[in-house]
This record gives sequence, C-alpha cells and structure tokens, in this order.
Amino acid sequence: MTDILTAIAERRSAKRFDPSVTISEEELRSILDAGRKAPTAFNIQHWRFVVISDPALRKQIRAVSWDQPQVEEASALIVLCADFKAWEKNPARYWAAAPEKMQTTYEGMIKQFYSGNEQMQRDEGIRSCGMAAYALMLAAAAHGYQSCPMDGFDFKAVGSLINLPDDHEVVMFVAIGKKAEEYPPHGGHLPLSETIIHNRFS
Repeated sequence: MTDILTAIAERRSAKRFDPSVTISEEELRSILDAGRKAPTAFNIQHWRFVVISDPALRKQIRAVSWDQPQVEEASALIVLCADFKAWEKNPARYWAAAPEKMQTTYEGMIKQFYSGNEQMQRDEGIRSCGMAAYALMLAAAAHGYQSCPMDGFDFKAVGSLINLPDDHEVVMFVAIGKKAEEYPPHGGHLPLSETIIHNRFS
C-alpha cells in the first residue's frame, strides 16, 4: 500500500481510465469505509455515497456530464450527495456509542446549532462531502488506483437520474480506476509564501 504522504504528493486527476479494470468488492468497500470515517461537525455524517454500477445509468450520466469519458471508463463512479437535514433525523444516533449523558448533550447542541439556519445546514453538508471525497481519493491511492474529482456535470439532471431526495443535494463525483494514459503537464502549485498567512491578513 502507498503511504499517505506519497499519496498526497503524487495524486493527480486521471482523465482517462482503463475500462477493463475491475475493483474488487473488498477494495471498494475499504475505499468507501475510508470515506465514511471522514470528519463531520457533531459527527452528523451528512454524506451519502451513491455507487453507480449500472452501465446504462453510467451512459446517461455521461450524457449530462459534458461527455467526459471517465464517467463510463472508471472502475468505480461515486456520486457524493449531502443530506442537509441529517441533523434532525434522530440525531441521538450519531452519538449512540457514547455515554447516555454525552448523547443527550450532543443531541441538544445539534438541534440548537442547526435549527432555523438553512445556510449552515447546507454549508456543513458541502464541507463534509469535500472531506469525504478527499478521503476516498487517498484511500484509492493506497490501493494502487488513480482518481478524478468531478463537478463538470448538470447537477439537476444527475439528481433526477439517481432519484435524489428533496432534502439532499449532489455535491460532486469521484471516479476511481487505473489511468489509461499519462497525466498531462501539471499547472503547478502556488508557493507557500502566497498561501500561508500567519495570524492575520496584512
């Protein structure tokens, strides 16, 4: 397995995948489990991972995704969705493994924090999906696969194709597989001096 710092340093977005490669159920479960363990505020776990395995549905999704080939070619296509109302769906269950007093405390905090604040409900769901997506990509790298985070698609059309519930929103895709071509030249990274601010913006 690839160590995490190497996976972070070497991760690039693969645009073409070898469609003959199959990810085993065990490996896919391991990758999804890594995503499931990504952090979320109050441990609400807002994300839902829709694994698209139906070839006909992949073709339909590709048609509303700017015809990007990785939608069909990838060994696994995961649609990350945020459940914006997860906070009010029996919130005690997010702390079921904790002592009862702690469970009750967090249940009250969750209701107080999110109730009536739809912008925060949405923001938290998007943040959670972003962290889960990166966990999925690093876990894929650990198993020797490449990945591609994607938002180049018609969000409403994809939601319709996957029967998205009204209180959920499609956030992004993560395509996983074995790259079929070399990466194009990289645009490079901004220097640390431009991206790190100590204490305050000047």
